[in-house]
Amino acid sequence: MTKTTDRPVLLDVSRSIWRAWSGRHPTGIDRVCLSYVRHYRTQAQAVVQYKGFRRILSSPASSALFDVLLDDRPDFRKRVASWSVYHLPGILPRRMGNMRPYLNVGHTGLDDPGFRRWLDWCGVSPIYMVHDLIPISHPEYARQGEAEKHVQRIKTVLETATGIIGNSTTTLNKLTDWGSSRQLPSPPQRAIWLGTTVLKAKSQSPAGDPYFVVLGTIEGRKNHLLLLNLWLNWIESGRMPVARLYIVGQRGWSAEKALAMLDQCDALRSYVVELNHCSDAALADLIGNARALVFPSLAEGYGMPLAEAMMACVPVIASDLPVFREIAGELPTYCDPLDSKSWEEAILSFTPRHSEPRARQCAALTHYKGPTWADHFQQVDGWLEELDLI
Repeated sequence: MTKTTDRPVLLDVSRSIWRAWSGRHPTGIDRVCLSYVRHYRTQAQAVVQYKGFRRILSSPASSALFDVLLDDRPDFRKRVASWSVYHLPGILPRRMGNMRPYLNVGHTGLDDPGFRRWLDWCGVSPIYMVHDLIPISHPEYARQGEAEKHVQRIKTVLETATGIIGNSTTTLNKLTDWGSSRQLPSPPQRAIWLGTTVLKAKSQSPAGDPYFVVLGTIEGRKNHLLLLNLWLNWIESGRMPVARLYIVGQRGWSAEKALAMLDQCDALRSYVVELNHCSDAALADLIGNARALVFPSLAEGYGMPLAEAMMACVPVIASDLPVFREIAGELPTYCDPLDSKSWEEAILSFTPRHSEPRARQCAALTHYKGPTWADHFQQVDGWLEELDLI
């Protein structure tokens, strides 16, 4: 398919800009967005949205912006301000899309009415990634008003997409069911698992004090409360916890009880460690020496921490969710996320140095081959070719 522009792909980087500007540590979706920047940095022109402003940037301005986004030094605001001044002539002009694939992999701007008008005016072929429908299916775990916004996002996806990438078959099945129940269009779809970052621990301390790790934003659906209550019950019953719990993640929403326990419960402080910021190297060491990653979520669209732990041959105790079974099969130890007794039994069984359940899972994990980003983009690029977009 012949194109008249110098780069074949348009990539929306708006989410990556405002997340870095706010100083927030990257979440799972943020890491996906940055992986797309890394892969398409020489093939794409950037698309930037800010309120009603939407622009396709020139190739030089795009390259410079991609470099800024992939540089994790702390002075992001200064560097992006310098970039904007230097590349102002490449930012302001309105450019046409010429029906090139427009990749929006962060749900960015999809609930804004002006977004559809821009699509029509600009002339692009939208390819969206859908990460989950959780604000719709589980509104009790979302910020106030988020369910209504997500309905608009998903309607925009189904009504305007040239193609839809789902991070899992589970997510696409839910999308299909929701759309068909409302008689909405069903554009071409492809489930492509996300890549997995290999966490390589630099220090090994298998004989150290045992501990478990839970990784992810501290929000209601992540179910940190179950774990905190377990540890507190051990303390209050006189059976001191035989392992520590490391909670790695930024504070989020709908988790008032869990956050109150972390802030106010003195009894937990000797056994529960909250890490709101953790470097990749420190995280690799922390997970690599854990008795297990514990993942008690009530709802997920994918499960990146699960795949990362398994790639590092670290055992996992996880909620029995369809998407976890899709990406991990029978390898983890599964528990009902509402059954605290089963979680207590699983954690206690994994704690001893010579734990048989843990040893069995470790042995099975040596044969696990998780999805890589190279696998992911090979499938994405192949599908774009099938759709005659590149």
